[in-house]
This record gives sequence, C-alpha cells and structure tokens, in this order.
Amino acid sequence: MIEEQAPPDTVVPPGDKRYPALSRGFNQRWIAAPEYVRLVRSPEEVRVALADALRERPRDPRRTRITVRSGGHCYEDFVCGDDVRVILDVSPMCGIAHDPVMDAYMVEAGATNWHVYSHLYPLSGTALPGGSCYSVGLGGHITGGGFGLLSRQHGLTVDYLYAVEVAVVGADRSVQLVTATRDDDGDLGELFWAHTGGGGGNFGIVTRFWFRDLPEPPERVLLTGLAWDWADFTAEDFTALLTAYGEYFRDHQDPRDASGRLFALLKLNHVSNGQIGLIAQVDLDDGTGADAMTEFLEAVDGRIRPPAGAMFAPMGEHAPVAHAALPRVMPWLTATQALNASGENRCGKYKSAYFREPFGEGHIAAMWDYLGHEKFRDYRNSQALIQVDSYGSAINTPRYDTAVRQRDSILKLQYQVYWTRGDPAEAHHVDWIRQTYRATFGDTGGVPVVGDVTDGCYISYPDADLSDPSWNASEQPWSTLYYKDGYRRLQRVKELWDPLDVFRHRQSVRPRARSPHAAGR
Repeated sequence: MIEEQAPPDTVVPPGDKRYPALSRGFNQRWIAAPEYVRLVRSPEEVRVALADALRERPRDPRRTRITVRSGGHCYEDFVCGDDVRVILDVSPMCGIAHDPVMDAYMVEAGATNWHVYSHLYPLSGTALPGGSCYSVGLGGHITGGGFGLLSRQHGLTVDYLYAVEVAVVGADRSVQLVTATRDDDGDLGELFWAHTGGGGGNFGIVTRFWFRDLPEPPERVLLTGLAWDWADFTAEDFTALLTAYGEYFRDHQDPRDASGRLFALLKLNHVSNGQIGLIAQVDLDDGTGADAMTEFLEAVDGRIRPPAGAMFAPMGEHAPVAHAALPRVMPWLTATQALNASGENRCGKYKSAYFREPFGEGHIAAMWDYLGHEKFRDYRNSQALIQVDSYGSAINTPRYDTAVRQRDSILKLQYQVYWTRGDPAEAHHVDWIRQTYRATFGDTGGVPVVGDVTDGCYISYPDADLSDPSWNASEQPWSTLYYKDGYRRLQRVKELWDPLDVFRHRQSVRPRARSPHAAGR
C-alpha cells in the first residue's frame, strides 16, 4: 500500500515551459524576469517559501524584491517589475469553507471573485459585494477595499471582513503567521485595520480571510445594456447626459430604496469606438426594482436627444451586453456571469477618481474634447475610455471603521486604455490617457485632489504617474490621494509589522523614517 503524500510546492525557474506565463499578470505591459516563481498551497508553505526567499542571496543586485500574486491583476509593475527577484504565487490557495471556530466563512487569498460567486453563493446563499471581473484575486481585491455591482446595496467587501491571516517578517528576519481580527486591540487590531483598504503588498503576505454576516444577493435582477451612437451627439447632448447621470446618483443615495441600490456603469469611449455605452442593474426582490430602472433610464436617456439602441462593440473590460437594450430579468448569479469579464491578453494603463458631486462644466468639457472631438481627433483606439461607476449609498454608511477613507462619494471614475504588446503606437495610447486625465482635473493640478468636489484616487487602480510631478502638479502627494488622513496610521502599522520594508514597490506604504519616498510625488 502506497502512503499518499502531498507533492512539494512548485518552483518554476527560467527555462521551465510554465515560466513565461507565470512571470506576468493580467496587464501584459509588465513582464518580470525573476529567479523563480514559487507556487504555494497552504499558509505553512507560504511561511516556509518566504523564509527561504529571505535567506537567499540575490543573483542580480538589481533584482531584490519579493512579491506576491493571487489573481495577477495589479495594474502597475508592483508585482511583475524589472526589480523583482522572486514571485510567490498563492493562486493554488483557493479554498472556501465555513469555520465554526471563527463563526465565519474562510476564503483563501488565492481565490478569485468567481470562486466566491460560483462556490460560496450556491452553498450558503451569501456573497461578497465584489467586482465584475471574475479572475481578480481576492488577495489584492479585498485589501484594496473591493467594490462591485452589489456595493451600493451592501457596501464594500472589507465591510464584512472579520479576520485576516498574514505571513509577516520580524526585525530579526524571522517569518511567522499571524491572525488579526476585528475584535483585537493594540498591534493586532492595527494589522487588521490596515488590511481593510491599505492596499496589497504592503505589510506581509495574506493567506486567509474570514468574513462574517455576509449579505444575501437578490434572487433576481433587472439588467440593462444599451448604447448611443457618437455620430448623433453634440457637445450639448454630452453635457446633458453626464449632468443627468451625476445628478441621478447624487439624488439617490438611500440603500433602503431600489433607486439607491441601482448600480450603473457609463462607458465614455473614444469616438473611434462608435458608441457610448450604459450598463445598469437593480434587484427585483422587493417589487420596486422595475420602477427604479424605468425612472433611471428616463432620467438619463430621456434627457438627451440621441436615440438609444443595442451595444455592438466591446467597451473596456466588458463585452457587449447581448439582448439587453430592453431590460432583462435574470437570476443574480446568471447576470453576474453574463457581466463577468477578465479582459483580453493585452497591455493597459489606468487612472481613477472619486467624485463627491456631479461633474462640473470644466470636467465635462475636457472629457468631450479629449474623447476625440477637439483633441486626439486622429487617434484610433476603440478601447480608450472613461468609465463612470455609480457609487455611494451603502458604501457611505459603513458598519465599521476601515482604511478606506473615501466614504462620501457618489461617482467613481476609471480611465482605461488598452493595446496589444508590441504595438508601435504604445506611447500614443499612454499619452492619450495622461493628457485626458490631466485636462479633466486641470483646475486642481491634473489630479482629483481631496477636496469639495473630488476625493482622490483608488489604491486598487494604482497609477505611478501620481508620484511624478510632471503629471501631479497639485500639493497633494500620491499617499494623500489614495489614503487621505489614514496614511500616517498605515505608516505606523508598517513600522510594527514590516520593519525591514520587505514588502515594497514604487507606491508602497513606507515607514516614517523613509517618508521622503512615501510623501514625494
């Protein structure tokens, strides 16, 4: 009789046929050349792998960082950069189970959004209010705050986080697994708090999350996907559309009402796409969702002259929503699967902004110009867009204090541009998003400063340009734009739990002794 033993964890060095795929992530713009990628399957394997990596001497002094990957969706080169020596890949850790000791659902850090939707929901009837991109790993999604189409109804993913297990490195280079809960005080309580929006790759390697009191998604939703042809738009129509969209979500911020739960994504594509798109979803459980959708469409589409029709083109990370120009009734899980998007194998650049108020005239005029009317008129890229997500409602009434500081916004913008690797026009694509973003926020130094109208940026859409004075001419450093008044507290957590600054990248939380890097642009 052969005794069953688990195979050892997997080390993938250069030359292994798996290496090219495992040394890159979602964004094909960033491809690393680490000494090896190590796939780990348990918290203890994470601890051992991290300890081994710390003992090793770098073969190339230019490559010294140890990074961690779950789903691989980091938008910048923080995980797959030129200076990375080792990638620890936790994607094999994708288990989900109820933990009776914690009285909570345990989810391993390598699980993805789709693992939770397709595994946790059928078994428990509950779900995380996470994102629509199915392959996003929870190790990064949760630690950045995490939001999605259920968030106006149920809040952010971190609003349900009860405990986190982290592999941390002490001042003596020892590695230990530490569990911190929402109920903890002192240093453990601070470690927990830092993982409720402090960003991934800052304090240690997350191995497991525990969630309590998870919400129940609706039985059925009403899903709409429609579009307008750019050819039918004037600047006045565009202004009316963006004004109506912003005012609707300003005026509907009560999650007890269906209109306060309705979630929408407005796709402001470059004119070379041919269309502007709109995706909207609302729950039908209390019988008022259909009226809320009708009211929303009348408020937005009814305010403009161009006729709406079907979506025919991909828009950013979403394929056309088929047969939904007239709202369709679907089970929640079916609708979630219909919207699930992971994107193609391509390169991208991203930026973000929170809005506390509807757009001002200057914001709208800049977007109109740079989407191909006055500026970038000869630019041809159907996958260049400004996506405007609805926000707020339940997000703005959190049950607990978290590291996510943007809790009174009504809109969240995602600037996106995509191209294929080797595209000779890559510099032009990057220039489009940089110039468009800077023009939108031209009155505030080219970035959405923390202020009366805008409220900074989203850490899970990292943007290295925020550290560059060429693109951030405001008085607010990137750390303020991401973390606002929470940054100093995050720095103290860094000093406590990662005193050697093992977990670092271009925009990582820095100990206060190294604050020039942290506070600089």
